[in-house]
Amino acid sequence: MGSTRYDIDARYDRARREGYAYKSASEIFTQNAKRMAHESMNPKGISFREARDSSVHPNSFPVILGLDVTGSMGHIPHELIKEGLPKLMGGIIQEGVPDTALLFLGIGDHECDNYPLQVGQFESGDAELDMWLTRTYIESGGGGNTGESYLLAWYFAAFHTKTDAWEKRNQKGLLFTIGDEPCLKVLPASAIREIMDTGQQTYTHTELLEAVKKRYDVYHISVLHSDQAIQANKGWKDLLGQNCLSIEDYRDVPTVIKNVVCRKFKNEISETNDWKGLNNIQML
Repeated sequence: MGSTRYDIDARYDRARREGYAYKSASEIFTQNAKRMAHESMNPKGISFREARDSSVHPNSFPVILGLDVTGSMGHIPHELIKEGLPKLMGGIIQEGVPDTALLFLGIGDHECDNYPLQVGQFESGDAELDMWLTRTYIESGGGGNTGESYLLAWYFAAFHTKTDAWEKRNQKGLLFTIGDEPCLKVLPASAIREIMDTGQQTYTHTELLEAVKKRYDVYHISVLHSDQAIQANKGWKDLLGQNCLSIEDYRDVPTVIKNVVCRKFKNEISETNDWKGLNNIQML
């Protein structure tokens, strides 16, 4: 995690300069023209992504966003870079949670796609977050199988992240996947080796969910923009219960995430009565 802050004014200035409001996804996400993931987001050989405290962010709080980048979901990253990211980070900061560190993951289909997992870094600064988001390759793949590889986000968070929130404060982070498909049920060891260059064990989705829940509160945001998505949502409700958050308008994603982040902080502060510099949080 870096030592930069999210500057909303600077971010809006950059958005105007870059033309985020009117450019197409292919113009903003430059890897699309190259039809390949950015080298810096290739997960092969990654040991860990780390969210660490700093003088600027003494209470670092990790939040992972696993963005479905298959065919029907490419508008989510596009909306985030146009308007959603400032709403998300600005809202979190205004609610008194200044040390949030976001990690973007691009999620595809390990059975069908060339790049089923793309990995950024934990960041808090506006320029850095924009950089990782725009480096994401919107592969627009997926296939006619039984879902997408949301379980890859769980695998990566469980085995390839380290956070001071957990190691110093025994505080869980938050992990969100966002999509409109069911979760694939098995992650074979062969797929892990192909994606990560390591891996000797096959996991079921429930095994990975239990593993990641040791250090992260896990949510899935179901975008109900089709009959197929509505069907998939039933399975997510069975799997995650109230941690499956269903929305009809994809533009609500930033608000949903912001509310969960701020609610978690308020609840923890209420339980511990230990403000530790976070006493500016406002009640929703």
